[in-house]
Amino acid sequence: MDSVTKIKRSEIMSKVRHKDTRPEMIVRRLVHGLGFRYRLHRSDLPGKPDLVFSKKRKVIFVHGCFWHRHEGCKLARMPKSRIDFWQRKLTRNKERDEENILKLQAAGWDVLVVWECETKDIVGLTERITGFLKKEDTRLC
Repeated sequence: MDSVTKIKRSEIMSKVRHKDTRPEMIVRRLVHGLGFRYRLHRSDLPGKPDLVFSKKRKVIFVHGCFWHRHEGCKLARMPKSRIDFWQRKLTRNKERDEENILKLQAAGWDVLVVWECETKDIVGLTERITGFLKKEDTRLC
């Protein structure tokens, strides 16, 4: 049983954003502060990556731990009501993410996924993102 009314649940869910989320804004400010420039949510790429570095052929996805099922994360807990619905929905989100990453990689893009919980450790996140963006492409042309 849900702990709030249907109307209240609808109101809560209507406020869930798919872009410009707090974790995404943290990553965007960090990357910009490091001197990297990017494009946002390019709709011509699979999954509309959150940050796109076209010249480097790199993309960053910023995933919410709940919505994208971050394995082993306490933020990725399963809701207690409507379990069948949530199981299908969240499983499909994870499958879609994997499909989009494979499509991007097949098209020659490097992909980094930053999880919501990782945005709490700015030092570690900075090292991870810097390493990803400064790593030279090792693929043969």
